[in-house]
Amino acid sequence: MQLQRNAAAIIIPAGEDRVAEIVIALFGLIIGSFLNVCILRIPYEESLVTPGSHCPHCSTPIAWYDNIPVLSYVALRGKCRRCAARISPRYAFVEVLTAVLAVALFRLGLPPHEFALYCTYTAALIVITFIDIDHKIIPDVISIPSIMVAPGMAFVVEHITITDSLIGIAVGGGFLWAIARGYELIRKREGMGLGDVKMLAMIGGLQGWEAVPFTLMVGSVLGTVVGIVTIVARRGKLDMEIPFGPFLAAGALLYLFGGPKLISAYLDLPSLLF
Repeated sequence: MQLQRNAAAIIIPAGEDRVAEIVIALFGLIIGSFLNVCILRIPYEESLVTPGSHCPHCSTPIAWYDNIPVLSYVALRGKCRRCAARISPRYAFVEVLTAVLAVALFRLGLPPHEFALYCTYTAALIVITFIDIDHKIIPDVISIPSIMVAPGMAFVVEHITITDSLIGIAVGGGFLWAIARGYELIRKREGMGLGDVKMLAMIGGLQGWEAVPFTLMVGSVLGTVVGIVTIVARRGKLDMEIPFGPFLAAGALLYLFGGPKLISAYLDLPSLLF
């Protein structure tokens, strides 16, 4: 899948791009705040609407002026106004990350409907990443609906066909399932959950089958590097489960923003060296 800047000059005049980026960044911060709620509540199957935001330590409801993305965290120095308990800086990080990715997507010059679609997809990857880090699960409530609607993207975006999406689902889910099943048969224990399988099927469905090998390769390399660093830091101890979802998400995002160009550069490397 190749995303190119093809409509920005028509949709938004060049002189107004900076203003648009500021608006999108602010919107991204607000969405990021909601994603924090999703990350916190989805694993426990809690409502995303009620109750309202509250301190995770003393359960005091958070007033609107203490719930302004990033600014409130900085103003309160990362503490609850009521009990002064430390609030994880990750809340602000997720908000900033969402805003940065939204602006990056805008700079691709996508038509509005594609921009909205990939913002939603990116938000899903962010939620999956942090839930997998915290709970070692990838919620079906995100991956399965995404797989189901993925073929419909052919009616929304120009660069993915229904065939591309269906092959992506089959290749992504099937290939990773085969790896997971093979590992389980050889080692007599589960090495990869089905959540990762469904996540790669989701990625293949939404980004096309070409994204699958790239995402899997990048995810595997990143996972291996982090695994080695973790083993060294823990002085050789291997009794730690490292979630694979965040690495798949990183690979999918890298492909989204420049995968085809990176692949072309890699294929051209031998001709440059010899």
